[in-house]
Amino acid sequence: MPPALHNPFVLWFALTLALAVASYFGMRRELRVRAVLYGSFLIACFVAFWPPYEKGDQPGRIKLGLDLRGGIHLVLQVVTDDALNATVDDAVQTARDQATRKGIVFASAQRIDATSFAVEGVEPARVKDMRDLLRDFFRAPDWDMREPAEGRFVVKMTDGYVRRIKDSTVKEAIKTLERRVNQLGVADPVITEHGSRGDQILVQLPGVTDVEQAKRVIKTTAQLSLKIVEDSAPSRETLLQAHGGKVPDNMEIVEGAGETAGQPVYYLVRREAVITGRDLKNARAGIDGQTNGPEIQFTLNPQGAEKFKRETGRNIGRRLAIILDGRVESAPVIQSQIADNGRITGRYTAQEADELAKVLRAGALPATLKYLQELTVGASLGRDSIRAGVTAALMGMAFLAIFMLAYYHLSGLNAIVALTANLVILLGGMAYIGSTLTLPGIAGIILTIGVGVDTNVLIFERIREELRNGKTVRAAIHNGFERVWITILDTHATALIAAAFLFQFGTGPVKGFAVTLFMGLVANIFASYFVSRFLFEWVLGRRQAATLSI
Repeated sequence: MPPALHNPFVLWFALTLALAVASYFGMRRELRVRAVLYGSFLIACFVAFWPPYEKGDQPGRIKLGLDLRGGIHLVLQVVTDDALNATVDDAVQTARDQATRKGIVFASAQRIDATSFAVEGVEPARVKDMRDLLRDFFRAPDWDMREPAEGRFVVKMTDGYVRRIKDSTVKEAIKTLERRVNQLGVADPVITEHGSRGDQILVQLPGVTDVEQAKRVIKTTAQLSLKIVEDSAPSRETLLQAHGGKVPDNMEIVEGAGETAGQPVYYLVRREAVITGRDLKNARAGIDGQTNGPEIQFTLNPQGAEKFKRETGRNIGRRLAIILDGRVESAPVIQSQIADNGRITGRYTAQEADELAKVLRAGALPATLKYLQELTVGASLGRDSIRAGVTAALMGMAFLAIFMLAYYHLSGLNAIVALTANLVILLGGMAYIGSTLTLPGIAGIILTIGVGVDTNVLIFERIREELRNGKTVRAAIHNGFERVWITILDTHATALIAAAFLFQFGTGPVKGFAVTLFMGLVANIFASYFVSRFLFEWVLGRRQAATLSI
């Protein structure tokens, strides 16, 4: 016997199918058509979800949520001010470059805060030229320019532009996280916006066992830039003293690792990068030919390769700082012109080099991420939850089966078959659309069983009433189903509307409940009315009964 047939549910289903086939030729033509249609539909639903969950090497047809499968649940906050600062810094660099190109002399151009920058000390004779320049490059409706004093300009982002940058930053962060999670090989991850503030991301990774590795890959910003080094010193103070006590306008100081572990080196680098992570085409972990240590080898896209070739050709003999997440990883001397490839060396382990290469391939995050919530669900807890949920459902089914048989006698078998068909349709529908089953979803399935029993009780009581009024068995069944149809639609419609609102406005667990409730209600209409009515008519078609065991 195949392993799947050891399951009593499969044996019961096979027996029912055999009985249906054996009795096929005893049906009227109308019932034959309905038997084929209903049976084919139920078999298709059963095949869609079997096997429902993973068994050994055989994958399950129903996706299990984080609370059932185990894994990691994170709520991250995107520090959108990082993207605003980067936008303003680019604007400052543009203003500097354009003013220098046109020969406009000014004292300084620097960022004021995350949404504005100032240009100060413009020579009086060129104030009008600077005003025209800023208006050309920083136009409404994105920017607003003011002139608070002669020769001083303040350029500020508008509120609408700020909102657009924040929204696009969160969306770009989600896309980057999706690419990184794909590098980890996680099946059925959930990465979506979370909360009402618009700057939070929900990340759920079912089945992840190495939580620390997942957190490292997810959170690493991986902002890569290569910049020409102007000077370096063992301390920030020494570097400032060598340059008049302040950082030049077009420069910045970046810390990096020195030759000796624990002793940092400070580099004065150009603010404008030769290339950035956006210019990368690919990155992979490799071995340094000189030290035999791990390194990250990268190649550039055509645009990046052209810039890299031009700048390295101009700066042969100078040092090039490779800056990752605001820290100089290495600063090799440019020996010759480089076209489209390079390498990053440092004190990496093989695993760190591999993880960094994955992150670089996925792309840099547009902003820093902060952990707001972290929850780890063990796989054993997930199995216990499944076992408890299935046990509760089976116990509920068993209790209801005993009640229906005791109260409605042989007609109770009709209700049990209808409930079973309800569950088969529900699970088949979930497998077909790829819906994820969660612990609240199991609660929705149990509630669906209760609603199915309620519908059968409504039908059976109506049939009893018709029999008490002197109707024949056939007329009582016909009238019972016909007169209760509108009531079934009304009660299910209100519950379906409630489930739709829960799905639309609820969070993850609530949505899981809403999905199973919605699909269970739709399945119940079909099973409790059409399948149940077919069974009654099938029995009556085989014999002319004067009484009904109900």
